[in-house]
Amino acid sequence: MSAVRSKLSNHLYLAAFSLLMLYPVIWWVGASLKKTAELGLPTLWPATPMWENYSNGWHFSDDYTFAHFFGNTLLMELGNVTGGVLTAAIVAYGFSRLQFRLRGFWFSILLLTMMLPGQVTVVPQYILFNKLGWVDSYVPLVLPHFFGGGAFFIFLLVQFIRGIPRDLDEAAKIDGTSVYGIFFRIILPLIRPALVTVAIFTFIWSWDDFFAQVLYISSVDKFTVGLALRMFIDQFDIQWGQLLAMSLLSILPSVIIFLFAQKYFVEGIATTGLKG
Repeated sequence: MSAVRSKLSNHLYLAAFSLLMLYPVIWWVGASLKKTAELGLPTLWPATPMWENYSNGWHFSDDYTFAHFFGNTLLMELGNVTGGVLTAAIVAYGFSRLQFRLRGFWFSILLLTMMLPGQVTVVPQYILFNKLGWVDSYVPLVLPHFFGGGAFFIFLLVQFIRGIPRDLDEAAKIDGTSVYGIFFRIILPLIRPALVTVAIFTFIWSWDDFFAQVLYISSVDKFTVGLALRMFIDQFDIQWGQLLAMSLLSILPSVIIFLFAQKYFVEGIATTGLKG
């Protein structure tokens, strides 16, 4: 009987804690259906939901709809995820499997870059991209992902690849497989969970990177979702209901991707930790 009570109390505790964590999201959904004057009222759900906040917010501009800004952001994310995952895997494969001079030294330098604050590189990067004429384009946002994808991701994949038996590599070499063949035919399929983890992190972090987007993009036609949301604040009469409605829609891609890929995400994180 005591075991049943303990199990019941644990479930009640988890349910209460989950409700506490979900409360901001519940309030967010309710606030997106309110009039501006109702936002200060202590109610979660409006008496008369204004579903038109979503349609009006979607068509808030005479020239653009949010579909345009979603398209811009997804196009940018396609390049970020593709470049980040592919190049991080290649660099990690080199550090974990190939022998070359000063490998330990360069890997230490890679780890040291993880300790370098991103604010330190903002000014020199902007000066470089400005001189190359790439400001007000997606190149400064996408191109860095094609050069390793980030030290953290490389380190994550290195730890994962080190857990793969080298006997597989040796067997492939005996069969005449080249270094590139081993990478594409053996390593890549085996590190799929870690690659999904890198893809999810890359997508979410770059999707939410408002600072870099506002720094490099100035044309409204090239605005991402985050910059489009800022346009609501720039209006004289801010429609908070529409702003909350569109901001709620803006997180859906990240949530959907995580829900569909959480199996690989959890497997990639857990397995990497065990193999480290």
